[in-house]
Amino acid sequence: MILATPIQLTDQVIKAADDAATFKQECGELKSKTEKLAGLLRQAARASNDLYERPTRRIIDDTEQVLEKALALVLKCRGHGLMKRVFTIIPTAAFRKMSSQLENSIGDVSWLLRVSASADDRDDEYLGLPPIAANEPILCLIWEQIAILYTGSVEDRSDAAASLVSLARDNDRYGKLIIEEGGVGPC
Repeated sequence: MILATPIQLTDQVIKAADDAATFKQECGELKSKTEKLAGLLRQAARASNDLYERPTRRIIDDTEQVLEKALALVLKCRGHGLMKRVFTIIPTAAFRKMSSQLENSIGDVSWLLRVSASADDRDDEYLGLPPIAANEPILCLIWEQIAILYTGSVEDRSDAAASLVSLARDNDRYGKLIIEEGGVGPC
C-alpha cells in the first residue's frame, strides 16, 4: 500500500522531534504539523478503497518527499556532543520552509479525503483546490470533476459532465487530460 511509507515517516519525524537537543521549539512545531498529517494519512489508509487513485499517487509521492526532508532536518537537531552542535548549522528559514511544506501536504491530503468522499459524506460546496494545484490547477479541477462523476448525485454528476465537456471544448490538451485521468469511460 502506498500509504505505509509516509505513515512510517511521520512516526520517525515525531520521534526524532521528541529527541531534539537543539531548535526544540522549531522541532516541536514540525512535530505538531506532522502529527496532524499522520492523522490524515491514517484516515486515508482506512478509506484507501475509496480514494480517487490518480491524485492519490501524486499527492502521496509529494507528501513522502516532504516527510523525508522533514526527517532529515529534525535529525540534525539531535546533536550528540558539543562538536556536532557547534558545527551543525541550520538556518531558521529551513524550519519555516519545512513548516510550509508540511502545511501544504496537510492541505493536499485533506483535499484528497474530501474529493474521494461519497456524495453523502461530502460537503456539496465547492471543494476548492489543494496546494498541489499551484503547479497545475487545471489538473486538480479535472480530478475534482471526475471524482464527482463517480461519487456525486445524479444532478452533481450531470453538472460535472457538463463542466468536463466545456473544458474539453475549450482546449484540446484539457480533453486529453480528461481522457488520461479516467474522465471518459470505454466506448
